[in-house]
Amino acid sequence: MATHALVPLDGSPQSWAAFDHAVSNYDGETITTLHVVDPMEGIYSDYGGGGYYDAGAHERAVERGQELGERARERADDAGILETTVLETAVETGPPARTILEYADENDVDHIVMGSHGRSGVARILLGSVAETVTRRARVPVTIVR
Repeated sequence: MATHALVPLDGSPQSWAAFDHAVSNYDGETITTLHVVDPMEGIYSDYGGGGYYDAGAHERAVERGQELGERARERADDAGILETTVLETAVETGPPARTILEYADENDVDHIVMGSHGRSGVARILLGSVAETVTRRARVPVTIVR
């Protein structure tokens, strides 16, 4: 049975390290990169209860996700695995941790490989940790790469 690995990509060095880890460990299998666009992308507030929505910002975020998928394909090609490995790319919109988990459940993912920024203390409390949430709630094994 073939393994399907999911690699969330945000363009950070940590997410590329996770992708490189997946490439070196899942040659001959299926690797899917997933870029999650936060639904708040494009919403700006004036802190007075009003605000506006910039649809262009959301579209640019989706395009950036597509570009990350193209870069992943180039990296996989440079690693020489494209003849033996299925590489899929996806861009979804939603809260990052929830979207990663839903994608894994809906697409028969066997393993999630993701980068972590390694925040701790107040920064982790204030910013949250997508990697931590995914690790705690995933139904499949998760590998965290730093």
